[in-house]
Amino acid sequence: MKTVLIALLLNLLTVGSSYAQTKGNGLFDVELRRAALAQPAFTTARAACLAIPRDPAWSSIKPIAALKGTEDYVTDGAANDYAWAVMVLTGRTLAGDMVSEVALRDLLLAWARARAFADTEIEHDAYYALKRVLLPTVVAFSVLQRGLDEGQKRMLSDWIDPLVRKTDQTFDGVVGRNNHRYLADSLLMTWGAVIRDEALYTKGQDRYRAILAEARPDGSLALETRRGARALWYMRQSLASLTVMAEVAATRGTDFYDLRAGEVNFDRVLSYLLNGIAEPNVVMAYASENYIPGGEADARRQDLGFMAKRSNGRHYMAWVEPLMARDRAGLATKRLKALFVRSIRSDRPLIDEFVGGNATCFWGR
Repeated sequence: MKTVLIALLLNLLTVGSSYAQTKGNGLFDVELRRAALAQPAFTTARAACLAIPRDPAWSSIKPIAALKGTEDYVTDGAANDYAWAVMVLTGRTLAGDMVSEVALRDLLLAWARARAFADTEIEHDAYYALKRVLLPTVVAFSVLQRGLDEGQKRMLSDWIDPLVRKTDQTFDGVVGRNNHRYLADSLLMTWGAVIRDEALYTKGQDRYRAILAEARPDGSLALETRRGARALWYMRQSLASLTVMAEVAATRGTDFYDLRAGEVNFDRVLSYLLNGIAEPNVVMAYASENYIPGGEADARRQDLGFMAKRSNGRHYMAWVEPLMARDRAGLATKRLKALFVRSIRSDRPLIDEFVGGNATCFWGR
């Protein structure tokens, strides 16, 4: 009987072309994943959930009322600490650590009571930081909610909901159409799936289609590839948000990965990034525009820092985990898997705000 259960879980977690077996409760099917992590076949994935120890000091992180615009999108230190605590505790909770579950619940409730982030400055850099902390918060809520009483659930929802809706803000200039917007819509779509709000869910669905429609035939995104030395950096960031939207859609039985707009689908955009990583000169025709390139003025020196784990424990390539778990054919997927084995897998667990937390815990096999 146990062997049959494990085989069933493996089949459900390796999603093929049907996309028809999950429940639509957020970024991933929480209960299916929880059940899988309890099985011996998932010992390695469960270890990834528990790889980062719980820090008792996290309970003392003071809620912050407002995020403010800063240079180079640097997030308030307390918000970074909060997001890291939430991401680590969510993974541990999913793996069945009850002490972490209580710690995560109490942390979120404390920040909800304090109305954290409610006074965030209405400015695109500040809102960018807000989106980054909210996506892990939404995922944490989806993992926690079965153990919450109605009052706790209402308190957290009443805190999170207006903050998420606040990010549906269009600012002047390209930030209303570039990766900032993609991140916002990945957040709106995820929260919409969690609370069954079809209007929010549709925001992300529509944005996904728009991104494909706006891409060049070679898969490049015009507003990202013009960013000089950070052209590939922002292509990767856009793919992270596309992946989140596709995974949320998959829990509702919809395959976004094979969705097309003209010649472009997810794999075409992915292939462009992989081509650029292998040979950065690929991007030079666009990157030479050098629009807000960051600290490096020479567009020929593409910033590939996203390929390594950061000193704060995050990994900007965490979005590849769900793709590693999917049974997808195609050259782009094969190339990504080869890159993963060669350059990324050893950095597990892969944790990042842009994919909602501990991606190895959520999807890793």
